[in-house]
Amino acid sequence: MKALVISGGGSKGAFAGGVAQFLIEEAKRDYDIFVGTSTGSLLLSHLALGKVDKIKEIYSSVDQDSIFNSCPFKIERKHGSEFISINHWNVVRRFLKGKKTFGESENLRELIRSSISYREFDTLKQGSKDVVVTVSNLSLNQIEYKSIRDYDYDEFLDWIWISANYTPFMSLVRKNGCEYADGGLGSIVPIEEAIKRGATEVDVVVLRTEVSYYNRMPSRNPFELITNMFGFVLDRIENQNIRIGKLVANHHDAIINLYYTPAVLTTNSLIFDKEKMTRWWKRGYLYARNKQTDEMPIEPDLQE
Repeated sequence: MKALVISGGGSKGAFAGGVAQFLIEEAKRDYDIFVGTSTGSLLLSHLALGKVDKIKEIYSSVDQDSIFNSCPFKIERKHGSEFISINHWNVVRRFLKGKKTFGESENLRELIRSSISYREFDTLKQGSKDVVVTVSNLSLNQIEYKSIRDYDYDEFLDWIWISANYTPFMSLVRKNGCEYADGGLGSIVPIEEAIKRGATEVDVVVLRTEVSYYNRMPSRNPFELITNMFGFVLDRIENQNIRIGKLVANHHDAIINLYYTPAVLTTNSLIFDKEKMTRWWKRGYLYARNKQTDEMPIEPDLQE
């Protein structure tokens, strides 16, 4: 059985989409299992349906307003670079209302619902492919994996949305008596889960470089400090997930094919820029093609 695993990575998911497009359309990989976390979860349903062009259009057109109904930060562009700062008015207003998070992502929930029809969901549910998304149960202190086979339309779309909620910058969701958040808080690269579900060959898209190519700039405000801290923690979780995945694969005689980004795409994956995400999708496709033919990708090793 073959599996496609896509890690979390916010806007960098566009790169994963390009890799997946090549693997599915050109390399003719026929996957039985699709497992994703966060932005990976957002890609899975369309990839499993073979509707690559549809999800490509979505990833090439989203912006901040497509994700946030209350955005906790502002983006400033200076000298070709992007800087983030706290949107004090939005954050203070939320705290005065007794909200638990800096921002809210109800718009993403609506985007998911409008992009996956009931007919598409039913086609997947009745088919042979298993689509699995990763969520973090903060109340029970555990990672949970939600398969399309176990839920109805509304429930599964909720799990996709929850998997992509990068708390505390996005929504914290209470469901079934528990508080849930982004699956990446515990399992950002769910290789182990794919193998546990029977995969003998796993293609894994990891939305970071294999080796660190940058040092984080000093934090200029509390918001940047929190994002840098989360980035550090998630990097450690990601490394651990990959190591565990390799050990489990070795134990089960499974094959893992890893696809890293060849260069640093962004240092803040909560910034959704249409033009950059369109380029990243193309870069992902070209990178996978070059890797398939054992050629090094001809890409500048520069942060965009």
